Amino acid sequence: MNILQVLLKDIPLPKMVKVRQRFGDQKIDSLEEKLREKLNKENIVQQIKPGMEIALAVGSRGIDRLPELTAVTVRFLKERGAKPFIVPSMGSHGGATAEGQTAVLKHLGVTEESAGCEIRSSMEVVKLGELRNGLPVYLDKHASNADGIVVINRVKPHTAFRGPIESGVMKMISIGLGKQKGAEACHQLGFKYMAENVPAMAKMIMEKKQVLFGVATVENAFDKVAEVDVLAAAEIEQKEVELQKLAKQLLPKLLFDELEVLVIDEIGKNISGDGMDPNITGRYPTPYAHGGPNVNKMVVLDLTHETEGNANGVGTADFTTQRVVDKMNLEVTYANGLTSTVVSPTKIPTTLGNDRMALQAAIKTSNILDFSKVKMVRIKNTLEISEIEVSEALLEHVKQHPEMELISELYDLEFDDEGNLS
Repeated sequence: MNILQVLLKDIPLPKMVKVRQRFGDQKIDSLEEKLREKLNKENIVQQIKPGMEIALAVGSRGIDRLPELTAVTVRFLKERGAKPFIVPSMGSHGGATAEGQTAVLKHLGVTEESAGCEIRSSMEVVKLGELRNGLPVYLDKHASNADGIVVINRVKPHTAFRGPIESGVMKMISIGLGKQKGAEACHQLGFKYMAENVPAMAKMIMEKKQVLFGVATVENAFDKVAEVDVLAAAEIEQKEVELQKLAKQLLPKLLFDELEVLVIDEIGKNISGDGMDPNITGRYPTPYAHGGPNVNKMVVLDLTHETEGNANGVGTADFTTQRVVDKMNLEVTYANGLTSTVVSPTKIPTTLGNDRMALQAAIKTSNILDFSKVKMVRIKNTLEISEIEVSEALLEHVKQHPEMELISELYDLEFDDEGNLS
């Protein structure tokens, strides 16, 4: 028995119970009908002239019904005599190559066949100018040469900064359409100034190039489209602020203010750009964002298969397992930090041999007198938090909360012969 095993062997693990959290599930069923209604507004229709070559910016996020949003928009443009084409708009994603970015779109279900138009993928950009602080502003070369630009994106809270404008249409214009050079430029001064730089870059692009409109969605707590709107260029900023407020209202959350231990079964880039959504965990990669529960100790047990070894985000946890470290692709993980300039999420936390030890380590260091009364929550990942596990010490909180219900009896966590949760 090594020293770590000696230190942890007597740390008790709490009994757990399954809990359902209830969130609003408003969603749009007839998306094409609703989107068509918004596209057919007079101030949108009058922007489209026959023969216009229009660059349609589509990104790398797994937005609900993205192929449908794209195809409907393409058909609308074609019906008015325009010649739309898709420009992958994802900063440095897809390995920062033209082929890689086309492959990302294909993985999301967006192809030339599904969309009904050509995809023009290139990492070449045109420099449009500089902000007053010296930051260069870039735009994809194909988009720059087009007669007009249309942007499709989801509006949601960012994971590393706060402001009236966070993730959405303006960020797609400034960073997505800026390709690798634009993403690098916008991140150059760090997230402290991102709330200023994102809209400033987008405004410069909109002043110098004909951005026609943006198609914006807001998703509910179950990642389904709850709202869709079409924003003419002149109203993008004002309307995106309102959509951002709605997105924050609909955001799923852990319905606890304080937790001593949060256990996350898996993280990965397919879950969140940060591996796990900080808006859920309350642990942010920068000091410029806030929200969520106050968590004393956090544990990450595994990586998703889809993340292909990219463990970005694991550094925001306090403990992890040897299994995670063995699966890490350090080159891919560290590239994330070098691009974003935020390197704390790519660090490797205190690493334990198995799940049991990782949980015991978190409980031991949670700064409570009676370990048997630890307030602990376990989730599969930050996308799936409708059903969670909570420790016995949180039972009364659950019983008194109007949006939570118990769905099992108390039970002991079960481990296999290797000490991992079964």
